Amino acid sequence: MQNSKPEVWLRGPVPEIPLLLQPAAHALLQSSEEIERYLLDFPEDKLWTKIAGRASIGFHLQHITGVLDRMMTYAKSENLSELQFNYLSQEGKSNEKLHTKDLVINFQNKTDQALSFFKTLTEATLREERTVGRKKLPSTTLGLLFHAAEHSQRHVGQLLVTASMLSSS
Repeated sequence: MQNSKPEVWLRGPVPEIPLLLQPAAHALLQSSEEIERYLLDFPEDKLWTKIAGRASIGFHLQHITGVLDRMMTYAKSENLSELQFNYLSQEGKSNEKLHTKDLVINFQNKTDQALSFFKTLTEATLREERTVGRKKLPSTTLGLLFHAAEHSQRHVGQLLVTASMLSSS
């Protein structure tokens, strides 16, 4: 599946995104584009299929969306809501009501929300200390948002391998 456009990071800065968040914005946009491209004709009946005990496509799509949402919440110095905890508990559970296209759109919408959030941040805010989870583990706004982006890229790589294996079987 060839793409005629260069990778997102080679297309220049994302407008209005702070300089320090450009790599995170590029990574999220790249993830969004790759997911859409590689899952365009993905067989719907294989969305929850696991290969060699590894995560399903459905899990990866839910998980990267959930992680991005949770990291933005922590970056805002907020606690997770019951809705977010419920979403987390459902990640990867087979659900015939969920379809590949919907899960892809959910991630793309969450990416759009993240980029809108990025635009509101200053360099000073990026350096502010933040905590993660119930244990209040230390991070920064920048650390949380960078993690969301690199975590998405890691899962997209796994998703793409799984999708290619399932599509060829």
